[in-house]
Amino acid sequence: MAVATKVGPKYQVVIPKKVREAAGLKPGDLIEASLGREGILLKPKVLVDRDLEEALAEAEADVQAGRVSKPFKSVREFVRIVKRHGRARPRH
Repeated sequence: MAVATKVGPKYQVVIPKKVREAAGLKPGDLIEASLGREGILLKPKVLVDRDLEEALAEAEADVQAGRVSKPFKSVREFVRIVKRHGRARPRH
């Protein structure tokens, strides 16, 4: 889907509506711009906070080590077990 657009005085480019919708872009989304053989390539980019990366790495280590719980049959079962587990720990 090729659609022409122009470069504004501050080098800003408007991404046409058809292209934005097809790519699922929303205001505030990040775009990665790179130069390839055929021209400029714009790709949606996701930014991940370092704290989240560390938390995901810890969670993955827990899964690999087998420190995970069983699947719960319902939310009620989950809440009951979480409450029971919370009472077993001493509070500070």
